[in-house]
Amino acid sequence: MKILDFGSCNIDYVYDVEHIVQPGETLVANKLSKFPGGKGLNQAIAISKANAQVFFAGCIGEDDNMLRHTLEQAGVDIHHLHTVKESTGQAIIQVDKNGENSIVIYRGANGAVTVEYIDQVLKQFDSGDILLLQNEISNLIYLIKKAAEKGMKIILNPSPFEEQLKKIDLRDLYCVMLNETEAMQWIGTKNANDFLVWAQKEYPNLQVVLTLGKEGSVLLRNGEVYKQKAFSVPAVDTTAAGDTFTGYFVAGLCRGMDTSEVLRRASAASAIAVSRKGAASSIPTYDEVDTLIDSLAFA
Repeated sequence: MKILDFGSCNIDYVYDVEHIVQPGETLVANKLSKFPGGKGLNQAIAISKANAQVFFAGCIGEDDNMLRHTLEQAGVDIHHLHTVKESTGQAIIQVDKNGENSIVIYRGANGAVTVEYIDQVLKQFDSGDILLLQNEISNLIYLIKKAAEKGMKIILNPSPFEEQLKKIDLRDLYCVMLNETEAMQWIGTKNANDFLVWAQKEYPNLQVVLTLGKEGSVLLRNGEVYKQKAFSVPAVDTTAAGDTFTGYFVAGLCRGMDTSEVLRRASAASAIAVSRKGAASSIPTYDEVDTLIDSLAFA
């Protein structure tokens, strides 16, 4: 079983601010930092750091070597990485004194994923292989359909959420991984747990992973619900928390790890990432999680 992460690459510009800027407000940032990012890149690095092999496909600009080097250095296979004329994607991130963030994304090269490129990449993968997707690249619905036709196990992280995602036939998916806000947006409810009830009724074969911030996470599989408490850490930067959780979960799933242990390690890795600056640079290694997990307290 191989893991293909077909996703986005961004250069993240992170501004440290006292509070998230309000409409009409001009705010002076305390600091500007530049990091590699993008949900696809972050999740691929998390999978690799969780000791699982991952292949990455996505588009970057012609003048960008930082993201390519970042992926290679993390042990990600980048033979399918594609260079295009569009500039590399960017993210403008505000991080306040409490570690909360606000993000604006410019797709750039991430919007240059063509159907021809998708077909070329998918030829290298087979039925039963895992395909991890987010919502930061073009032609996502086409990609899902083609991968489903091949019998790949498609895991979708529908972030950032857009109404067009509702056009996806969830019967094509193996698993959907989303946070409480995305769950409420998907079905138009004020209670994220309603998504679990809806999914179980409408798509009983679909696995659902729902992250609930300080309330932890929940996995729905074959009618059974597995719960994991969140770990408590001082929040420095929450930017890659969800991506770290997703990557560690996918790696554990691929390795056949016990369900409860998969959730526990993914939660611990996410908590460690929150305690560090940056996106990809904040993701802990497998050994770091091993060393720190037993010292982490529940929220």
